[in-house]
Amino acid sequence: MPTKTLIPSDPTLGAPPERAPRMGWLDALRGLAAMVVVFEHSLDVLLPEVRRTASPWFDFGRYGVFVFFLVSGYVVPFSLQRRGSVRQFWAGRLFRLYPAWAVSLALALLLGAAGVTYGLPAALADRPWASGLAHLTMLQDLLGVPNAVNVLWTLSYEMVFYLLITAMFVAGVHRSSARVALGFGVGAAILGVALPSALLASRWPGGTILAAALLLAGGLAAMLSRRRAVRRAGVVVVAALALTLLVLNSRIGAIESLCIIATMFAGTAVRGIQEGRLRRGPAVAMVAIVPALTLVAGMRTPTSWALHANPNPLGPDWSIAVAAAWLTFLAGLALRHRRMPRFLVWSGLVSYSVYLLHPLVVQVVWYAAGPDTWSLPGPVRAAWGVVLVAGVLVCAALTHRYVERPAQRLGRRLTARGRATPGTAPGTAPGTAPGAAPQPAQT
Repeated sequence: MPTKTLIPSDPTLGAPPERAPRMGWLDALRGLAAMVVVFEHSLDVLLPEVRRTASPWFDFGRYGVFVFFLVSGYVVPFSLQRRGSVRQFWAGRLFRLYPAWAVSLALALLLGAAGVTYGLPAALADRPWASGLAHLTMLQDLLGVPNAVNVLWTLSYEMVFYLLITAMFVAGVHRSSARVALGFGVGAAILGVALPSALLASRWPGGTILAAALLLAGGLAAMLSRRRAVRRAGVVVVAALALTLLVLNSRIGAIESLCIIATMFAGTAVRGIQEGRLRRGPAVAMVAIVPALTLVAGMRTPTSWALHANPNPLGPDWSIAVAAAWLTFLAGLALRHRRMPRFLVWSGLVSYSVYLLHPLVVQVVWYAAGPDTWSLPGPVRAAWGVVLVAGVLVCAALTHRYVERPAQRLGRRLTARGRATPGTAPGTAPGTAPGAAPQPAQT
């Protein structure tokens, strides 16, 4: 049952949060996922035969991003609980996500202007202020705005997940991850077929973006308030915004949107079960149902009667990829005490930059090799593949070293300065005492 306080009792509140030790198996999973996504986006350039034969049965891209979603679900909510502060959590997210994101956008603009890559989608110029605002929220894929770089779409669902876990944390129900995962899974399998896509954006494009940005800023600000009624209002606004965009305005359709959030909360529940935060029996049963519901949802065909409904089923390639992502994650969890391959661990450290920058590197290689790369001899294509992978890794290493790490250090310094001395931590509810007893396990 939820606790009576709006902010959960946590022994770390009012004290500097300890930095959690890195988990090599999670870095290895990130590295594997990132390299598989690079492989997916290289097929049309260098391996069209794989696209023709394997892609109809296995979606490499979805496999990679669902591994990412599971890892995020496993890691991110516990960062919020460890910090014990909404303000510090969002400051950390800001300095973690936006610097490399800004680099990828800047490079996309520069390379596009030089004619080396495709550049930004032309539709972004129709309403530049709205497109820019949507990207600043990172919710553009849920606001009817084309992604400036194609891979940015996943960040919109990461952002929705952050909003939901923050609302749950402030409401004191953050230990209900297994129930929430099951709820989203049921919604995807049963209701997803009848829900529309891009409903709001198609009718009120600019208004939807402006309203979403204002509600996002206002809701997050309200959840930082020291007044309980204001915090409750912030929870309602943020949760309502996230859920409305998911079920009515997603570009990819409600089925996959709900499956993504169900998967991320399932990852959270797995961590809760592992650490004894959730009652094992009920939580394991709920989590076990989630991938089954996801696979069922993926095989269903959305109804065509609803206005703006997405009529395209996800198909067996999607379902097989998601099942493989789950098996990969569970294998990593089972082998978490083993030493992981050093390359995968390192590539996991730079995986965010790999993910953001690789589409640009792929386009540069395609430009350099010529438009008919699939007609090149096998050894030549293999050589270009080596150039492509090396280019991705070098660019990612440089961005991680000179952009991501300095930004994260700056974020830690700034949040450390604003951290309260023993008492109430910034962004938490007053009256939550440091050293309070942990809450009982929930599902």
